[in-house]
Amino acid sequence: MRVSISLGGSLLKDLEAFRRYADVLRRLKAKGHRIVVVCGGGRRAREFIAQARSLGASEELQDRVGILVTHLNALLLIAALGEDADPRVHRRSSDVKRHMDDKIIVGGGHLPGSSTDYRAVLFARAIGAELIVNATDYGGVFDKDPSKHPDAMKYDHLTYDELERIIRSRFEQRPGDYGLFDLKAVRLAKRLGIPIVFVDGTDPEEIIRAVEGGHSGTVVSD
Repeated sequence: MRVSISLGGSLLKDLEAFRRYADVLRRLKAKGHRIVVVCGGGRRAREFIAQARSLGASEELQDRVGILVTHLNALLLIAALGEDADPRVHRRSSDVKRHMDDKIIVGGGHLPGSSTDYRAVLFARAIGAELIVNATDYGGVFDKDPSKHPDAMKYDHLTYDELERIIRSRFEQRPGDYGLFDLKAVRLAKRLGIPIVFVDGTDPEEIIRAVEGGHSGTVVSD
């Protein structure tokens, strides 16, 4: 299976985390799956963006700061993957398509005004992916914020339109913080007809289960 993974920067907290995700990606590759993974910026990106904002930076410049942090995370993941990874941080779909071979492709952000989620969907289109996996510390899509509401209900399945309504009603999208998922990414995934699986990436094994079955997250499709 060809899979594009959006790996939330919130998961990439320390060197051990990079090693754990590298191990999972290697195991998927060993099973014959073709993998593209895009690293988010997470807390570190938000900290730098906040500093840029305090210095009077425009939103475009704030985004550029966050993009550089995603590239640092991508480089660390490439280091953890070693010879299993293509050594370049990929930003453009054309490059991903050209270099898709037996290596794991790792990417980061590219242009201001869009997120690494959107990049993951663009890469999915480039490689003809059958699945997009969104791995964060959320564990799925809920009817309300589970960190604030213990009775929050997780959805097993949503349509793209239902997901878009949830994002619009609960999240404000801005540089470094696109909430649950970038709206542009949802719309593109819908046009392409590629399912998105939202899983709890704090358990790296959920990424494997998202690809091979048995995950406990949320599936978004038609």
